[in-house]
Amino acid sequence: MTDLVFFATTPKAMEDILVTELKQLGAKNVKPALAGASFEGPIEMAYRVCLWSRIANRVLLKLDTFSVTSQEELYDGIYKTNWFDHMKPDDSFAVTFNAKHSKVIDNTHFGALKVKDAIVDQMRKKFNKRPDIDTKQPNIRINVYLQKDQATLSLDLSGESLHRRGYRDVSIAAPIKENLAAAMLYRSKWAEIAEQGGSLVDPMCGSGTILLEAAMIAADYAPGLQHKHFGFMSWKKHDAAVWQALLEEAEQRKAIGIEKLPTIVGFDESRRAVNVALLHIENAGLVNKIHVERRDISEASPAESWAKGILVCNPPYGERLGSTEETAELYREFGQVLKREFEGWQASMIISNPELGFRIGIRSQKPITLFNGALECKLLRLKIEEQNFFIPKAKTQQERIEQVTAPMAEVSNAGVEIADSPRAEMFANRLKKNIKKISKWLKRQDIKCYRIYDADLPEYAIAVDVYQGDQTWVNVQEYQAPKTVSQEKANERLSAALVEIAEVFKIPEEQVFLKIRSRQRGMDQYEKQGNQGEFEIIEEQGARFYINFVDYLDTGLFLDHRPMRLKIQQIAQGKHFLNLFAYTGTATVQAALGGAKSTTTVDSSKTYLQWAQRNMELNNIQGDHHFIRADSMDWLEQEADKSTIERYYDVIFLDPPTFSNSKRMENNLSVQEDHVDMIEDALELLSDDGVLYFSSSYRRFKLDTEALADFSVKDISQQTIPDDFSRTPRIHYCWEIKRS
Repeated sequence: MTDLVFFATTPKAMEDILVTELKQLGAKNVKPALAGASFEGPIEMAYRVCLWSRIANRVLLKLDTFSVTSQEELYDGIYKTNWFDHMKPDDSFAVTFNAKHSKVIDNTHFGALKVKDAIVDQMRKKFNKRPDIDTKQPNIRINVYLQKDQATLSLDLSGESLHRRGYRDVSIAAPIKENLAAAMLYRSKWAEIAEQGGSLVDPMCGSGTILLEAAMIAADYAPGLQHKHFGFMSWKKHDAAVWQALLEEAEQRKAIGIEKLPTIVGFDESRRAVNVALLHIENAGLVNKIHVERRDISEASPAESWAKGILVCNPPYGERLGSTEETAELYREFGQVLKREFEGWQASMIISNPELGFRIGIRSQKPITLFNGALECKLLRLKIEEQNFFIPKAKTQQERIEQVTAPMAEVSNAGVEIADSPRAEMFANRLKKNIKKISKWLKRQDIKCYRIYDADLPEYAIAVDVYQGDQTWVNVQEYQAPKTVSQEKANERLSAALVEIAEVFKIPEEQVFLKIRSRQRGMDQYEKQGNQGEFEIIEEQGARFYINFVDYLDTGLFLDHRPMRLKIQQIAQGKHFLNLFAYTGTATVQAALGGAKSTTTVDSSKTYLQWAQRNMELNNIQGDHHFIRADSMDWLEQEADKSTIERYYDVIFLDPPTFSNSKRMENNLSVQEDHVDMIEDALELLSDDGVLYFSSSYRRFKLDTEALADFSVKDISQQTIPDDFSRTPRIHYCWEIKRS
């Protein structure tokens, strides 16, 4: 008998698993293709694949291929098949039509209608009776795939998708498909682990899909045994005797396999999920073979009697369940549980965001791509061994502080001072040396807030700013460590530095604040980090400002702009002052204290405008002072385009962020690309003898002097860098710009 040609479909990235499975089932001439594989054999082989494949979605029997260069050719190609060989006149059928790169038919609904018409017309002509259309459970399903101008006509032998095993009665949030669960288990070598008696645990088991697939693999349990209906069952050529023999063989193998099942356990915090999982286990005939209980992830642990094996799970992705922060915390907690309770085990989990994998803190093997529906995911495979443990990079200030203060507490509890490290002592000595070096300058200039340390020692990549008011506070900004420095080492050094800072300045540790200073994008430096709302008051050159050490990456006062603010104060007498991208309005306060006739403060943030107004009130400033909530770049452009300028400004301070894509902006801002337009618009609002101060903290910034050749441009960067920032002369650039 000539072998038939079949095609099994599967989700993307699972084709190679399907090929291996088909070969193990005895299929001939197996060839992989996109989202499937072709194979050959007698009809018994197609039945076996429908019954035993854990990876396939559908099994198609190829009937014909033909060219389609017109709608008529599609109709004729379908009509020439003798449909009475496959169905009776009073049978029902359904058509699935897909087209790719076809110039003739790109509407799948239209293509399906053409196929239906050809079949109905043929049967009606022969028998004067037409078959019915039934899309839910027809007698036969017909599949047509049109690739360019080549059509492939097939019968769908599977009926509904094979991933539906038949045990699922109820669905809960974000279930995983059964064949994806099987693919995870195959990739994780579960069959080999089970053969050696290893256990399987799913600590977030949901409705139990992974548990059931694991049990079926380990028990040699055919996944199609619970399948309610197959597409070939009403097909005229169906061989019932062959199918019955396959079912009997599968039942015998299942009975033997169930008796040697290893330990399989699932936990879930949801009572409903546990109940659904137990129902599915009962439906699959595996009661007392799989243990499920309600248990939070933090309480997951193996019993002493369980042989070490593997944890396999489908944790929340963030896109599916919970907020981003909650999901990240779940992964961090999961990693701690794995390290504490499951050392010596393996673990596999599917995630959509690779960053979440790092939160676990265990190095993985090379991730494997899989798709959960249309969502591209990665399968992480971990060996839970101490040499693979690491501390993940903290993403929030609170996380980082916890990471750093935890070893401090451990050392303190052990009765050993962390500051005893020789390197930490070097850091403390450098702090003391820097204080001694600038103390006279600070006193002479009456400076209360200053930078005392800025990555002077490579091992301690931090900036240390001192703020003095009714007490002393220290703001520590950690620069992003190079990739060559482990998180553990960075934590250790930072812990030592915080202890030394508190000791050197003789202040409680609660007055030392830690911030993460990594590469900034957009308005990151202004983004809120907390919500405690605690403000302190400091003084600078006759002005008083509110400072916040907890809720934001920056405190509300850029210390490096101290000379610029003083310069504005000294020239503001009787002038109209404009402050753009004003932040907390500190430059506005200095201008007002310097006797400015009026001030205008522009910023897109309601929070910072209110902060600026509070700073003005703190200094008892009254008069002609305006606060405008608007994107400064858009506001500038609109004001400059007016036919009549309503107000000219004598002093303008323009200090835009490096990049911004804030929600209130119509367009993204890039200081390098947009600075000429902003400067030219600002100069339109400048009085004839006025001055514009343009500043940028972008370290690779280059002023386009050629584009600004019509104006008087003077680089005053060095004059505006204070002595306490002399270690980092590129902290900002500044130009004085006037009309020629």
